[in-house]
Amino acid sequence: MQRSIVAHCRSGFEAECVSDILRIATRARIELACEAVAGSALVNASCGALDNARWERALAATPPWFARSLFVGDGPHALPERDRVTPLLTIATEHEPPFRAIWLETPDTNEAKTRSGLCRRLSAPLTVAADRAGLLAPDDPRGLRLHVVFVAATRAWVGTSRAATGSPWPMGIPRLAQPHSAPSRSTLKLAEALMTFLTEDERLRLLKPGMHAVDLGAAPGGWTWQLAQRGLSVTAIDNGLLRGEVARDPLVEHLRADGLTWRPRRPVDWMVCDIVEQPSRIAALVAAWVADGACRRTIFNLKLPMKKRYAEVERCAALIGDVLSRRRLRHMLRFKQLYHDREEITGYLSRAE
Repeated sequence: MQRSIVAHCRSGFEAECVSDILRIATRARIELACEAVAGSALVNASCGALDNARWERALAATPPWFARSLFVGDGPHALPERDRVTPLLTIATEHEPPFRAIWLETPDTNEAKTRSGLCRRLSAPLTVAADRAGLLAPDDPRGLRLHVVFVAATRAWVGTSRAATGSPWPMGIPRLAQPHSAPSRSTLKLAEALMTFLTEDERLRLLKPGMHAVDLGAAPGGWTWQLAQRGLSVTAIDNGLLRGEVARDPLVEHLRADGLTWRPRRPVDWMVCDIVEQPSRIAALVAAWVADGACRRTIFNLKLPMKKRYAEVERCAALIGDVLSRRRLRHMLRFKQLYHDREEITGYLSRAE
């Protein structure tokens, strides 16, 4: 049976999502034919026969940068208007149940969001019917989630992802509420980054009261607020002003200085950076901080150009890798375009423990 890789992404970044899929497929030695409509926020890549084990190994070794969520499936399947549950159960039996969960999704576009009500109405009856049919097992060790992506009210892709390699959230979108006391919505970007790059155990171990962080380009203080809320002492570097409670937080020291040139007198646990600057300059900056021992870990944002965005991320990854390799420093480098990112991508760099 022909299978497809189906991927959610940010609208307008379909070409970069295709590059993600092809990069993983190259590692898996799988040939794919990709289809992507600009602005659709969805990519599908078909192949005659897919070696699931090989694909999963490649996906684990080569996490996507721009694809928010990927699954292996087929479709789009035609569904009746009156009873969608019955045919969906039949299709689900062809995807190696049982499943830990069933996710009803749409592409992340304004047009597709009109079908979110349909997803909510179908969720309970489909879950109940699947449970009665023996298709659900929340503790199944394989961790399969069944995805049903409605590209129209009566057409849907259906497939599965594994908890070990897939996004923990439907559509790859975390549901984060804007904290009332945070000075800007940018705090959600760092919150999502910490959830994306670190496990829960790592967040508890690596973000503890008493640790010290530096926030480069801190104003108005969204990222600083996020770190201070976790008990870290934060040195906020920016010529601009901090706003709201974070400006008065005893854990925060605000220094008016240039984030591109300022350095701490002693090494810190974390450096975060959301400076608007050329991506290669930010890449060189974070590489130097880690290579020189100024910080142990960093989360940073690269503002991407209008064209050749994937190539720019590859160039920045190579630049960082080259700097640390010359110092013979083992490290971890990851990138992900977060839901709260716009024309940008977020990176995480740390020295190997």
